[in-house]
Amino acid sequence: MSNNLKRIMFAVWAIPAAVGIVYLGGLPLALLVAVIGALGSHELVGIARRQGIEPLWRHTLVLSALIPVGVWLAYGGTVVRLGGLDWSSMLPSVWFALAGTVIWVLAATLFRRAPDQHPLGVASVTIMAPLYCAVLPSFLLGIRYATGPERSWPSTWAVFFPLAVTWICDSVAMWVGKSVGGPKLAPVVSPGKTRSGSAAGFIGGIAAAVLFNHIAMIPSGFTITDLQASLFGAVLSVAAQVGDLAESLFKREVGVKDSSGLIPGHGGVLDRFDALYFVVPISAMLYRAFGVL
Repeated sequence: MSNNLKRIMFAVWAIPAAVGIVYLGGLPLALLVAVIGALGSHELVGIARRQGIEPLWRHTLVLSALIPVGVWLAYGGTVVRLGGLDWSSMLPSVWFALAGTVIWVLAATLFRRAPDQHPLGVASVTIMAPLYCAVLPSFLLGIRYATGPERSWPSTWAVFFPLAVTWICDSVAMWVGKSVGGPKLAPVVSPGKTRSGSAAGFIGGIAAAVLFNHIAMIPSGFTITDLQASLFGAVLSVAAQVGDLAESLFKREVGVKDSSGLIPGHGGVLDRFDALYFVVPISAMLYRAFGVL
């Protein structure tokens, strides 16, 4: 079975399932992001191990799973409704939680690793993995919960707006890059990417943003102009390609093509979500600038 066919078969069931979960919102969506965060962190730990660094993987996985759930709680979600308890009051405590996490990881490294076991690398990867694989995609939860209640189509489209731009950018870049070829974009980091593909992806991302704005965003009540949508598409197309290359840099360091073989036709979680790690938080910033959030 060809790689493209595997991608199509995966998308046939994965995209409708994702739309349904985002529409529902609440705990199911938080748990989905938690699983994605934990799996991505597990793959990043695997890359570090190839360099002789043995991160505190249990700590990494726990943190990566808890962060999205914590974001959901901060936006008012509770496993059991607790008499109108205002979880938004927890938000000022985020900074204390971050400080406590750093102290926790450094203390655990002190007791679990000797000086000849790369303690700086251990602590760095143990902290970075949840930040990269869980904090960044958790901005998706912020977009979802800040734009509407559970079971909301407008909020669903607000989440899928940046996702659609990213997917179109990636698909157009891959197709044009293979068809046209030409000079490489970043030959050392990602030999398969071309400048022609990158430029086509940039244009495709802008077109996708304007089209999606008219098909879904404006009918859902969002007041985003064509100029704003074009800016949205341009910024996210660049962010997506930079995010893709950043993850490729980690893989090239250890000489692997895919972060894992978990997702048919795509590789691993990092391979599938690398662009979105950059795109989702930047989307939240743009939404805030445009008055959507």
